[in-house]
Amino acid sequence: MFRKISLLFVFFVFFPVRFLFAQDHSLTGFPKGYAPQEVGKRLAYHFVDDRHDLYSGRWIHYAEVCTWYGALKFAAATKDKKLVKLLQDKFEPLFTRENKLMPPMNHVDFNMIGSLILELYRITNDKRYLDLGMAYADTQWEAPADAKPEEKAWAAKGYSWQTRLWIDDMYMITILQNQAYKVTGDQKYIDRAAAEMILYLDEIQRPNGLFYHAPDVPYHWGRGDGWMAVGMAELLLCLPANHKDRPRIMQGYHVMMESLKKYQTPGGMWNQLIDEPDCWAETSCTAMFAYAFITGVKNGWLDAKEYAPAARKAWMAMIPYIDERNNVTEVCIGTGKKNDQQYYYDRPRLAGDFHGQAPYIWCAVALLEK
Repeated sequence: MFRKISLLFVFFVFFPVRFLFAQDHSLTGFPKGYAPQEVGKRLAYHFVDDRHDLYSGRWIHYAEVCTWYGALKFAAATKDKKLVKLLQDKFEPLFTRENKLMPPMNHVDFNMIGSLILELYRITNDKRYLDLGMAYADTQWEAPADAKPEEKAWAAKGYSWQTRLWIDDMYMITILQNQAYKVTGDQKYIDRAAAEMILYLDEIQRPNGLFYHAPDVPYHWGRGDGWMAVGMAELLLCLPANHKDRPRIMQGYHVMMESLKKYQTPGGMWNQLIDEPDCWAETSCTAMFAYAFITGVKNGWLDAKEYAPAARKAWMAMIPYIDERNNVTEVCIGTGKKNDQQYYYDRPRLAGDFHGQAPYIWCAVALLEK
């Protein structure tokens, strides 16, 4: 009798706990306030009312582009026609009275606005977006007459003349060429993106799978590595299964994801300097790495048993950093490379910086996708 009672006690007490623990590691069933529908809606609608973020007060900043793009993807994923209209209306003045805010087609950070414009075309089928977006995509490969010798040299090798071997580029360049491939079906665009990614992987990925901020700056800066993680995930989503370059890019992605998993903090975040345990937890890189994990699990590139718990832990850790005004806090401001470790520790942190708002929305979208 005692043995039966003991077994029943174990079954009804310990089994449910284990079951709940397993459920807690899935990428569904989030508690109130943490559901991707709630979080994405908060941040996407907040973006609609936010003012433009400009380079030196002149042109739309790439971080705003990333947030806008994410908000559009969220609107499409949730079939929110009102949000689509608001985001489209926000862009409309850039065709007319705000046209001077459109970035010139002469720099990797400027050209990538084309990725947003082509997403607007994909959702609205308005040809104005197609023509303008493709102009940004094509000029990313067409070296201008006044290009510098090193820029012309990259172009002569078949790469973008905007190649710099900076880690940011593997989002800025590939996302635009991905979008051009999606809207045209022209193989050359996805071939460009894949070749460019392999160049960067071969040249700058470290043996541990991570990336220095620059070859002469030997620090694993969180958001810098975040651009590589997201860039690879986005490219793999777009790259045909039989593409000749897919195995190499997948290999680079896997090596990076394995390393990132080791450096995730017990609380679920990643630090401003990834491999420095005493550095502060930074939100934009955490969201970028979470996005790469979620996307990998959802598409079968990563072992769900191993990576889904890490992705969920990151998402659950991220949400409390959103303040009452729907601003993501603890976002490292824009950061140039500098060979000084203390420089990264001392970087100011902003609330509501688009560098942080964008990847949070991307994560919400990735969690919603099947």
